[in-house]
Amino acid sequence: MLVGPMGVGKSTVGRVLAERLDTTFRDTDTDIVATAGKEISEIFIDEGEPHFRELERQAVRAAVTGHPGVLALGGGAILDPDTRALLTGLPVVFLEMGVAEAVKRTGLDAPRPLLAVNPRQRWRELMEQRRPLYTEVARAVVTTEGRTPDEVADAVMDALELKKA
Repeated sequence: MLVGPMGVGKSTVGRVLAERLDTTFRDTDTDIVATAGKEISEIFIDEGEPHFRELERQAVRAAVTGHPGVLALGGGAILDPDTRALLTGLPVVFLEMGVAEAVKRTGLDAPRPLLAVNPRQRWRELMEQRRPLYTEVARAVVTTEGRTPDEVADAVMDALELKKA
């Protein structure tokens, strides 16, 4: 299971891991979009963040309890205490990066509702709030900075002591 901030590469690395482990990949953000029938940014605008967080909580619970493969959670999924409790004891890896890398990867101008105003400062604030929660649920922390998705997948597999299929 992969957690971390938006743009860190959870989905990309998750797909690489799933292929290497000969299993399936699932992204809870994709599940939310499919269920809601609209993009996450539209959910934020139309129904607000609390509604989105409830959809996210439901999507994470369904995925964690029903998906045996590699799972990527949305960046804010760990904000929910029940979600953090659900992740206890599971093979969770926190993928991390710094703000400079976040700027390179997302441009901090993509349609990300939480970064709409002063994206660099907001990203730093989000990470100050979320980093302790990511580390709380993670069995391992893997940096993505300066690494290809394959190199990050290697580091995740090493951290979790996984063998290739």
